[in-house]
Amino acid sequence: MRAKSEITSAETAISEIPSGATVAIGGFVGAGHPELLTATLEKYFLEHQSPRDLTLLYAAGQGDAKERGLNHLAHEGLVKRVIGGHWNLAPKMGKLALDNKIEAYNFPQGVVCELFREIAARRPGVFTKVGMESFIDPKHAGGKMNESTTENLIERVTLGGEEWLWYKSVSIHVALIRATRADKKGNLTMEREALIGDGLPIAQAAKNNGGIVIAQVESLCDEISDPKDVRVPGILVDYIVVSDAHHHEQTFAESYNENYVSRCEGNLCVPPMDFSERKIIGRRASREIQRGEIVNLGIGLPESVAAVASEEGKLDDFTLTVEAGPIGGVPAGGLSFGCSTCPEAIIDQPSMFDYYDGGGLDIAVLGAVEIDAQGSVNVSSFAGRFAGVGGFLNISSNARRVVFCCTFTAGGLKVQTQDGKIEIVQEGKHGKFVNEIGQVCFHGPSALQRGQKVLFVTERAVFELTQRGLELRELAPGIDLQTQVLDLMEFKPVVENYQNMDSVIFRD
Repeated sequence: MRAKSEITSAETAISEIPSGATVAIGGFVGAGHPELLTATLEKYFLEHQSPRDLTLLYAAGQGDAKERGLNHLAHEGLVKRVIGGHWNLAPKMGKLALDNKIEAYNFPQGVVCELFREIAARRPGVFTKVGMESFIDPKHAGGKMNESTTENLIERVTLGGEEWLWYKSVSIHVALIRATRADKKGNLTMEREALIGDGLPIAQAAKNNGGIVIAQVESLCDEISDPKDVRVPGILVDYIVVSDAHHHEQTFAESYNENYVSRCEGNLCVPPMDFSERKIIGRRASREIQRGEIVNLGIGLPESVAAVASEEGKLDDFTLTVEAGPIGGVPAGGLSFGCSTCPEAIIDQPSMFDYYDGGGLDIAVLGAVEIDAQGSVNVSSFAGRFAGVGGFLNISSNARRVVFCCTFTAGGLKVQTQDGKIEIVQEGKHGKFVNEIGQVCFHGPSALQRGQKVLFVTERAVFELTQRGLELRELAPGIDLQTQVLDLMEFKPVVENYQNMDSVIFRD
């Protein structure tokens, strides 16, 4: 029989989490993350040494790269196993993994949020080609991050004569989710949340496995007048915790931004970028986007594409999307990543990944840490840190065209331009084009088999992935091919027919 949702304190609700439970947590960076609940779980564990040996399951990375988000849960004894899409924003948790203190898995973000739905429906898991031939593939590491992690949670299977990856369902015992309001029956709305996220499938998965659902909200109301506003029905909610404002900020960067949840009047405008190698790369990458196309921009350097398009008056020529769910508008950066300014629509995260996985993206503009001769890319493992793949694998595997953006070298690179030419003032310490990458997050040969067009855009050269490997397509004016390109690559690209990059790109 249906039990009434109980309004209680965070500590009382957290005390109901049993040791050994699998806890699923919703959120994207800081948006939608139940900060009061994770902070209280940390406090409760430190005071009572309970609950212990939890398994954490989450899709998007959640944290501020310091103390908040999943960093609260990075304590030996509190967690035993972590299965997550992105780790870079929770370095304390990442350190436990690198030190072999916990079992640690990295799954594609889109797969995890789709897995929540499969667990809710008590199906065996997600069957997909996302992750094949990457370090996620059981042929390689199987998503395992350290030596302490031994159980195989992914399996290669044959269905209909084709090979697929099977990400296996697990039981979820506790759901920690967040919403804006709860009524007296526990129905939840999200009108002030920047994202819809994956709260509904997480709650369904816990409830259908006999577990509990704890919801953090901003306020209470007697009744929600429009039932279509309910994003998580009260039949799924066991405990409601009303948060203070500090623990319920819209993102980890902003207390509340009305533009993340509403349409704006007039044309969108992004502040212009200072002239730099980032702007050069953004200008060149933006030329690959055609009018009317559906686009995803990765975090970091690819964000320059939106700034360039705004400055050139082309922001309305295409539609930007974010894997968290926003469609249209301009994606936010930093600790508000996942949100969009003035979106035209916001859908739930699993549905967005359904769209991506089915080939809905015309083009994705993404970052790259390392690139090899086959056009394979590493974005997850570098410099003693493990970032994780997040939504990168779903996006890069299924977009019709992919543009990878990076500086040619990293670590101290300085450039200047004059008269439509570029000059390397100081070369970076680390090369990007290497013989062996740290981890395969994008597999070049598989992309060719899928018929994807793949470009690599830097401030001094543009390469295309072909059957012969990377081929030089464009060289920047002012750059010496031998000393400033070929001598800085650990492998030799194909150099036959190339042209100069447009000098306009290099003019401030």
